[in-house]
Amino acid sequence: MKFRRSERLIDMTNYLLERPRELVPLTFFAERYSSAKSSISEDLAIIKETFEKRGIGTLQTVPGAAGGVKFLVRIGEIEARDFVSELCELIARPDRLLPGGYLYLADILGNPQTVQTAAKIIASAYARTKIDVVMTVATKGIPLAYAVATELNVPLVIVRRDNKVTEGPTVSINYVSGSTKRIQTMVLSKRSLAEGSKVLIVDDFMKAGGTVAGMISLLDEFKATVAGIAVLVESEKIEERLVDEYISLVQLADVDVREKRISVTEGNYFSRTNREEQ
Repeated sequence: MKFRRSERLIDMTNYLLERPRELVPLTFFAERYSSAKSSISEDLAIIKETFEKRGIGTLQTVPGAAGGVKFLVRIGEIEARDFVSELCELIARPDRLLPGGYLYLADILGNPQTVQTAAKIIASAYARTKIDVVMTVATKGIPLAYAVATELNVPLVIVRRDNKVTEGPTVSINYVSGSTKRIQTMVLSKRSLAEGSKVLIVDDFMKAGGTVAGMISLLDEFKATVAGIAVLVESEKIEERLVDEYISLVQLADVDVREKRISVTEGNYFSRTNREEQ
């Protein structure tokens, strides 16, 4: 079947978007569209320029006989800042306050568009990092972690609080919760994580970082390494943070239950990612 160029561009774009970070040989596209490699290269140059202009991502060219192209998600800084600003306003609404000073975030984590944009921003920071899996702890962080895993085209591993008979043999550890100082348990199936994996930890909310520190300890049991840590919201007023190297989109500065006031600012995402790019 012979493709018109417009059809080829649309199909090629869709193919790349559905397979982020996957190396696609030029010969694959040449055979798929019955076109010369020179024509495919021209098409890819157009797609790359459009991706970068629109803040969608970029195409990385890998030279050599076994080379090809990879789509890497990348969101523009202006778009990212606009989203984080809107997210801060959304979280700062007084009606989010629950008894005990907790915040209601289920609507945000249940909104596909919001979660997907947040995931793109996080994935942009790790698009060029070697990552084998994304890890989170059940249950509220699952939507965000799944979206990040999709953007990076890697599996999602879910740490649970108790054993599930359907997961077979497990590894469990005890850890100290950073905020409540209580001893809690984490469980992960032995089959879910290969030894030596490079893991990106993603969570929805972090106070002192006890849960994240627990996941790091669990990774030691699998001889796996932490490739990065990303959270949607972090709490600012913490005497002792158990985790140092992480990125956050939003920082919860203060919660005044009596006045029903929530102070929210942007997290460290931009300062951390800009520093790493320099």
